[in-house]
Amino acid sequence: MKLHNYFRSSTSYRVRIALALKGLAYDYVAYHLRKGEQRGAAYLALNPQGLVPTLQTDDGALLPQSLAIVEYLDELQPDPPLLPATPLERARVRSLAYAVACDIHPVNNLRVLQYLVDPLGHDAAVQGEWFRHWVAVEFAALEKRLTEEPGTGRFCHGDSPGLADICLVPQVVNGRRFDCDMTPYPTIRRIHEACMAIPAFAEAAPERQPDAET
Repeated sequence: MKLHNYFRSSTSYRVRIALALKGLAYDYVAYHLRKGEQRGAAYLALNPQGLVPTLQTDDGALLPQSLAIVEYLDELQPDPPLLPATPLERARVRSLAYAVACDIHPVNNLRVLQYLVDPLGHDAAVQGEWFRHWVAVEFAALEKRLTEEPGTGRFCHGDSPGLADICLVPQVVNGRRFDCDMTPYPTIRRIHEACMAIPAFAEAAPERQPDAET
């Protein structure tokens, strides 16, 4: 398999975590998003959206979209499972994952932040304010759920990491880059710390990738 990705991309980070948890080997192919390499003809031939990541399977199939890739990997290699056993539990985990992947990430990803600068003319301070606002709105609701719902355990659901944790950890890492105040979210911080104690999460971290910028 080949993973076409970027070290700092939170969506790429999700897939790297899943691959590491599953113990699946892959070739790492890097595209520098700030240099626009993902919009080159070679990559657009793989993924017409020009977004990372894209997983290229052993038989040459191309899979874009991180959550689709993660669920594919979960079906390809069922152990350890990333979704729980019952339909209701699986729905809960997906709802937590989507709260990050669908409600926070789309308004805070690189192309949106860049659009705030050009053509809209805002500076880095406004970019940061925008980022922190949407994280605060959604993390407040997520913190409440994770604190009050009985399904929460050591991780977002139960005592094994899964799909929701795979989405949460990269968002926390991105939030720290933009100086998000994590003080109001003790449960999110606790879960993040529990995840980072697992080698698969640590090995997938942006700073440990071959294209990481020093």
